[in-house]
Amino acid sequence: MARKSFNQKDRARIFSLRAGVCHLCNGKVDGVREAWEIEHEIPWAISRDDSDENLQVAHVKCHREKTATDMGDIAKVKRVAAKHTGTYPKSKAKIRSRGFVSTRG
Repeated sequence: MARKSFNQKDRARIFSLRAGVCHLCNGKVDGVREAWEIEHEIPWAISRDDSDENLQVAHVKCHREKTATDMGDIAKVKRVAAKHTGTYPKSKAKIRSRGFVSTRG
């Protein structure tokens, strides 16, 4: 599944749907003077969800900060999915033995 690119019509619809408010800092976004982005509330890499319920308006700076914090969660989801499908590499660490208990005294 390819990531969706949003055209001007989509951006305008999401902006008006969210009343031009950044959902991360609750600040008003000036759509003409400020740079803003469409942000996935649940990261796209986790949910693959491009529905309007998951799309939010965010300042570029706010979006960058949230994405940086989401990277650990995204990596964990991918790692767990790889383990479930059997594509995660097996550990190369040796299992250390405690040895045998001596029965002779």
